[in-house]
Amino acid sequence: MHRFRTCAARLRPLTASQAAQTVSQQRPITAASSGGGRTFQPIRCYTAPVASEPFLNGTSSNYVEEMYFAWLENPKSVHKSWDVFFRNANAGAPPGSAYQSPLGLAAASTLASPQLSSLVGAQPNVEKLVEDHLAVQSLIRAYQVMGHHSAGLDPLGINCVNFDDAPLSSGFQNVGFYGLEESDLEKVFRLPTTTFIGGSESALPLKEIIRRLEMAYCQHIGVEFMFINDLEQCQWIRQKFETPEVMKFTLEDKRTLLARMIRSTRFEEFLQKKWSAEKRFGLEGCESLIPALKTIIDYSSDNGVENVIMGMPHRGRLNVLANVIRKELEQIFCQFDSKLEAADEGSGDVKYHLGMYHRRINRVTDRNITLSLVANPSHLEAVDPVVQGKTKAEQFYCGDNDGNRVMSILLHGDAAFAGQGIVYETFHLSDLPSYTTHGTVHVVVNNQIGFTTDPRMARSSPYPTDVARVVNAPIFHVNADDPEAVIYVCKVAAEWRATFHKDVVVDLVGYRRMGHNEMDEPMFTQPLMYKQIKKQKPVLQKYAEKLIAEGAVSRQEYEEEIAKYDKICEEAYARSKDEKILHIKHWLDSPWPGFFTLDGQPKSMSCSSTGLTEENLNHIGQVASSVPVEDFTIHGGQSRILKARAEMVRNRTVDWALAEYMAFGSLLKEGIHVRLSGQDVERGTFSHRHHVLHDQNVDKRICIPMNHLSPDQAPYTVCNSSLSEYGVLGFELGFAMASPNALILWEAQFGDFHNTAQCIIDQFICPGQAKWVRQNGIVLLLPHGMEGMGPEHSSARPERFLQMCNDDPDVMPVLSEDFPVRQLYDCNWIVVNSSCPGNYFHVLRRQILLPFRKPLIVFTPKSLLRHPEARGSFDQMLPGSHFQRLIPDGGPACERPEEVKRLIFCTGKVYYELTKERRSRGLEGTVAIARIEQLSPFPFDQVKAESERFCNADLVWCQEEHKNQGYYDYVKPRIRTTIQRAKPVWYAGRGPAAAPATGNKNTHLVELRRFLDTAFGLEAFRDQE
Repeated sequence: MHRFRTCAARLRPLTASQAAQTVSQQRPITAASSGGGRTFQPIRCYTAPVASEPFLNGTSSNYVEEMYFAWLENPKSVHKSWDVFFRNANAGAPPGSAYQSPLGLAAASTLASPQLSSLVGAQPNVEKLVEDHLAVQSLIRAYQVMGHHSAGLDPLGINCVNFDDAPLSSGFQNVGFYGLEESDLEKVFRLPTTTFIGGSESALPLKEIIRRLEMAYCQHIGVEFMFINDLEQCQWIRQKFETPEVMKFTLEDKRTLLARMIRSTRFEEFLQKKWSAEKRFGLEGCESLIPALKTIIDYSSDNGVENVIMGMPHRGRLNVLANVIRKELEQIFCQFDSKLEAADEGSGDVKYHLGMYHRRINRVTDRNITLSLVANPSHLEAVDPVVQGKTKAEQFYCGDNDGNRVMSILLHGDAAFAGQGIVYETFHLSDLPSYTTHGTVHVVVNNQIGFTTDPRMARSSPYPTDVARVVNAPIFHVNADDPEAVIYVCKVAAEWRATFHKDVVVDLVGYRRMGHNEMDEPMFTQPLMYKQIKKQKPVLQKYAEKLIAEGAVSRQEYEEEIAKYDKICEEAYARSKDEKILHIKHWLDSPWPGFFTLDGQPKSMSCSSTGLTEENLNHIGQVASSVPVEDFTIHGGQSRILKARAEMVRNRTVDWALAEYMAFGSLLKEGIHVRLSGQDVERGTFSHRHHVLHDQNVDKRICIPMNHLSPDQAPYTVCNSSLSEYGVLGFELGFAMASPNALILWEAQFGDFHNTAQCIIDQFICPGQAKWVRQNGIVLLLPHGMEGMGPEHSSARPERFLQMCNDDPDVMPVLSEDFPVRQLYDCNWIVVNSSCPGNYFHVLRRQILLPFRKPLIVFTPKSLLRHPEARGSFDQMLPGSHFQRLIPDGGPACERPEEVKRLIFCTGKVYYELTKERRSRGLEGTVAIARIEQLSPFPFDQVKAESERFCNADLVWCQEEHKNQGYYDYVKPRIRTTIQRAKPVWYAGRGPAAAPATGNKNTHLVELRRFLDTAFGLEAFRDQE
């Protein structure tokens, strides 16, 4: 923009040698792709103010510069009047005096003389010439910026896009808006370098300029790109859409497109014919989606992509599975059979939510390609970050640092793309170093309706795709009833992603021929739209008629192609009747070759010791307490932290941060990739972790000691995330899907912040294996503890996670030898509240050493991070040691267990408050305290043993959370089942409340004192018996 803020003053007189030097030194030329257009860097040759030369002020200087540069290269390339003008200016004449009317050019050879005063009156003519050229530039820019306003994008002709600003003044009749006249239509104007409509021509008549701009920007393609602040990218897009005759298709291209349209259309018609009363969320009205996706995949494959990971909603999913992924048709058709029995474990999911993984040859490029469609719930757009995370993981594991071999394609509905905040969160991950997938192709299936809601009620922006503008993604709107236009924009989108590795959006503007589903009546709410839809000729019929009229295909060939695909469907339908059992594992979207047995079972039902040798612990401890990079200055506070760690290692003890370091470091040394992500995780919310050290003297110089453990270690990734929970947790879940041989952790800044990611927890993490036979070992670290910090920074809401656990509280399980591991295998996730660093160390290592994968929920401490009693010994971490599901009382109460009057079960931080209170009351021999470290699956066997050991004690569950929150409702029935309901389980804790915690520090302490009195008041429950 500085070009428009700079005023030209006076052309400095230049000698021929100076002119040549100026051109060569000051004006570098960059070729815009292959189009031959040039982009000039802004050069200034002006030195003095020009208040007396108004025609050189403002934007006119831009035009004069272009003419001047052209004249310097070749004086004959400009009009004679400009040649004379620049010669005079070089001779020292003021710009206004340097001009001579074309009528007087015969005397041009004398213009360098001092007799210049007679030329002053000619200034208005050059002003008009400059103004007209500027007007043409404004006209061209108007089409580039707003041409999409006038494009014919809506197949129905209804046009649901509402522009608040004035529409584009375009066409021959509106040239007056730009200061031109109808008589100017035949005039020839020189074209600026910011357009490619001229092709090989540098000047065109105004009428032809307008015609070509109309063809480029106002037909069935609308291009939004002028908000992009990168000139090279804008020039690239202009060339793709403005170059004359750029959208040419060969005969073979057209026949291939027709065949793909036939498959897309006839597939839906076949399903409608066979199962007219079934929901399938068909693609009718936007059938061109299938050739669109295949085109993106074809061109990406040609550019070297080997793996495409896709996410999409339910509409058109079966068609994509059949005709893009190429799932066997009989496997799809048998899903409609209500008598089909389920064979796999789990509850399964409806057919239009299932995923798929398939490796095949791409017929167009003759190259191998792997296609994955990620399973998803009905929650629209929730799958977006999951796909991105899986894509990032696949890129990471194959060393694809630029996204040349692995890419993602995300499909969206118009209403969801505009309405769901997760779209925005996912976009904002697109260019972050630890989250970028190097460009995603977004395809919006724009039905111009959301269930029953009109666009004017569903969004405030003109287009559903306007959210993409925040990351400078170009947006290509296209009329879905013009298959050739669709194919062209998809080709450009694939090339954009391959060239710039940035996101791009294709907006397929179509319609929905049925209702929201095939059983729905849309005429209730959109009568006029659906009257028009009923009249609408199907796109296949329109395109076939076009090709037949062109002679590209005969009617007989067209009908034969239809008959051929119909036969394929009928034969698959016949085979589908032989399918008696539904195997959900056939729909697995992320297989882990070699991890399970051939039938998908764990290779064993045991877990080896999670301990480490003393040598290993010492080595990792030394790295954790050092700076393994020379000349690296760390903060003085970090120096003290590292010295304290070194002292702990010498004393063979660990705190929470060091135990975590030991777990991560040992896995890395064993070749297991560890990725820790979340808000502020590099330092840690509570300044305890410090996994990334920052040089205090050199900006952006960092050191990650954990990546200096050994030469053959796996890499450690620790990355602060954007301030997003929903998007980032979804991303990490997707990352964990790609491989079982990695520990992927997401840490919430505070535990209660996970509730903004509740959709990922509820729809993917908790039921993922049950719905999709897809195991996942993601770890959630949720800081939790009632410490007087107020309602928002206290509770990680353990009650919610425990409520969703799938074990039966009323059934005592069979206690076999492999019970602890089998119990883990049968559960849907593992919930842990560890009270000591050693157990935290073991549970992290167990997560990888188990022969299967389950999500792990860990309620992590805050004050315990530095609590002097919350320390562990190396002895608890040596070979042969394991994670303790329950830590029994090991104090004086064990000496005479029959004399113990009360057994308190608890979990987490409250244990330290209980032991302190017990000590102060002198009740060590009277009250036993047992810590349940693994809440789910519940340690029935160990609770049973502890209850039997203290057989005369009454049983109390003590928690610091409120009674209607925390763990009480989960543990009480399970303890009762364990003891065969022989005794009551009393409650000691805070009373029921709406908020998780009080905001008043004094109230917090009063509540703490009250429930400690209850826990140790041996007569407290007498009146309740």
